[in-house]
Amino acid sequence: MKARLLLAFLPLLAAIAAVPAMAQEKAARNDEIVTQVNAAMSAKDWKRAKELLPQLIAGEPDRWEYYQWLGNAQSNLGEYADAAATYAQGIRKAEIQSGSASDPGKAKALKAGIGQMLVGQGNAYLKLRRTADAMVAYANAAEADPNPGLAYFNLCATAYNLGDMERAVPACEKSIQADPTGADAYFIKGSALFARGTLDKQGKYVVPPGTVEALRKYIELAPNGSHANDVNAMLEAAGAAILSPPK
Repeated sequence: MKARLLLAFLPLLAAIAAVPAMAQEKAARNDEIVTQVNAAMSAKDWKRAKELLPQLIAGEPDRWEYYQWLGNAQSNLGEYADAAATYAQGIRKAEIQSGSASDPGKAKALKAGIGQMLVGQGNAYLKLRRTADAMVAYANAAEADPNPGLAYFNLCATAYNLGDMERAVPACEKSIQADPTGADAYFIKGSALFARGTLDKQGKYVVPPGTVEALRKYIELAPNGSHANDVNAMLEAAGAAILSPPK
């Protein structure tokens, strides 16, 4: 009887012994695919990256990074609707993990990932001309990301392009607060404020407070920037000194 029992257990023991080996083989295969994906993305071979990433997602469906990578590949291939949907999947995966993350470093990385995917999603929505959805994505990214400068700048630029100066100015100010070295945020803020100027009784164009300071800061940071001529023209119209020679 004991011999029979032992023989019955032998296949089970063999199966248990094979589990670590199978896990190691799967991990090695996964690492190989990750290496190939990284090489493809470094070479900007987005088509190849897109072909490989579903294999990673199938093997580890909770890895939000893989969805971010796939969304990036799809965006670079011009597949914006697919990219927006893929980012949404990654955002959900990361949000679930963020709710239970006890390690501060991991929690910060998750929030940064969520912010980056929301920015990517917003960019995809812009390409699809879904501007309202893009604005929501950028606003959510700014709230989620520990480094919200890019999200606020995209919100600032999008609001400005829509002619929503009331929303553009505070978004630009938050972008500047997050990254005081970003010249374009000063340009958009100054331009948005300039657009709200009025003519006084003498026919002089009067701009709101902060306009000249923002425009001058742009020139200080980017004296030969692509917007220098426009900034100089606005400063001249506002009666302020021109800080950079016209190009």
